[in-house]
Amino acid sequence: MRINKLLLGSVLLAVAAAGAAQTPAPAPKLMADPALWVVKDKDTTIYLMGTVHVLKPGTEWLDGGVKKAYDVSSEVVLELIQPEPAVAQAAIGKYAVDPDGPPLTQKLSPELRVKYEAVAKELGLPAPALEKFEPWFVSTILSLTAVGKAGYDPASGVEQQVTTAAKRDKKTIGALETLEQQLGFFASLPEAAQIKLLKASVEQMPEAKVFFDKMVGNWAKGDPDALAAMMNEAMRDSPELAKVLLVDRNERWAKWIDDRLDTPGTVFVAVGAGHLAGKGSVQDYLKARKLKAKRIPS
Repeated sequence: MRINKLLLGSVLLAVAAAGAAQTPAPAPKLMADPALWVVKDKDTTIYLMGTVHVLKPGTEWLDGGVKKAYDVSSEVVLELIQPEPAVAQAAIGKYAVDPDGPPLTQKLSPELRVKYEAVAKELGLPAPALEKFEPWFVSTILSLTAVGKAGYDPASGVEQQVTTAAKRDKKTIGALETLEQQLGFFASLPEAAQIKLLKASVEQMPEAKVFFDKMVGNWAKGDPDALAAMMNEAMRDSPELAKVLLVDRNERWAKWIDDRLDTPGTVFVAVGAGHLAGKGSVQDYLKARKLKAKRIPS
């Protein structure tokens, strides 16, 4: 799960929209105060809030300083606007299916094949139905199924709640990336790197719930330093993946923020909390552009 938390965040909404999410179990209510920053000039204010893409139903976070920032913003910007299920399924078919290659299990070593099939069975997934998918996507399915069984639900995630609120409040909704861009990040990975992801997912599955509970707990406490430590651990496991999924995207998003400051207005930007923590964060790239992201009470 250390590596796959990076993978999970970027494709989670698409996978959930395509019907892969599990029905979560009831859970105690969690009160959260996620970290919040602001970048501004004389006529533009951009709030930055770190998100968690899946949460347990009943988690409350849109209050206090976060709600004030949301309320005064006329525009909401997310990593990705959730697609319709048919659109997500088509994109997954394009990027996550290997119609001409050998079946998934033939790409795996005998040892990994045995472990993978055991994990799939334990999660209640029909391994034969996954044979034509690319290793990176199967890795994501394993992780998503595990967090679903732990009580987490994309429908309760921050992005879904922000989208619902923004539509209700008639705010402009924008996105930093498209679904095809996000899926393309993974499809471009060499097969060996994809198998490494799947191997990590299989081997780390026993700790998935504990790991995700800890990550969500750090997010809820508004502790970017603790989140950064978790991200750094993932980077040690796969620096190639971290560059594609975190660092390069953070640099592009900092440029977007810099460019957006040229247009007057107030914007509420909500992106995965890992992008706003640690070395190579969005804030680091803003600093390189001589812009300051100031932490404000949430």
